[in-house]
Amino acid sequence: MPTPLSSWSGQRVVVTGAARGIGAAIAERLSGLGARVVISDRLDEQLRETAERIGAQPIPGDLGTEDGVRAVVDAALAHLDDIDVWIGNAGVAAGSGLDAPESEWDLSWQINVLAHVRAARLLVPRWLERGTGRFVITASAAGLLTILDQPTYAVTKHGAEAFAEWLAASYGHRGIDVHAICPQGVRTDMYPGPGDNPAAATIGHDGTLAPADVADALVETLARGDFLVLPHPEVKDYFALRASDTDRWLRGMQRLQARIDEAGTGR
Repeated sequence: MPTPLSSWSGQRVVVTGAARGIGAAIAERLSGLGARVVISDRLDEQLRETAERIGAQPIPGDLGTEDGVRAVVDAALAHLDDIDVWIGNAGVAAGSGLDAPESEWDLSWQINVLAHVRAARLLVPRWLERGTGRFVITASAAGLLTILDQPTYAVTKHGAEAFAEWLAASYGHRGIDVHAICPQGVRTDMYPGPGDNPAAATIGHDGTLAPADVADALVETLARGDFLVLPHPEVKDYFALRASDTDRWLRGMQRLQARIDEAGTGR
């Protein structure tokens, strides 16, 4: 299990996808706890406004390419001297249904999966040399379960969670602590209202949270030293059902999809 982190004072932290939403809330919470925080996002203006508000260092960047990830890591290292905690929160929800175009699959793959891989390639060797480091991935409950209507998101968030597990299994015994944040519905710009997307009912089934609630869950979970950060505790039970009785779980999802289909056709 990961090493508990009880104090953030002096921790050198990078949070990606932090111009707004969950990333901004996490950065604000950690800055308030005494961490030195760098935030990154491709939304330059909003990023700088958030950085000024919470007392963080902004580093604009696009994590959708190998060069983009390297540029953010290099700039963060130049500002902080080293990185103790990397929180890979940047993500996209692009495409819906089986007809989602290749471009949306590629965008989802680059940002939701490969951005984490590329950051780890740069950071883990440094951390192995000194014997400590912490890598956090926002994987979503979709990474443990699934999400209807958005195969691009479901598949790549599964990939993100799987990569977090692989990192933990491969390097946990050498001082690298890894965590996966897996909330359900959170009130951000990425969260579709039920009127916009009938499948959103599954995301908000156990209530929607504010981004600050996810930040609180992260701090509390890392203090305990758990791998999974579950702002919606119910996800643990769904995950257990999915593993122990997959057919039953799939039948339930199929019934839900059938209700969504009926609502969409007005039957």
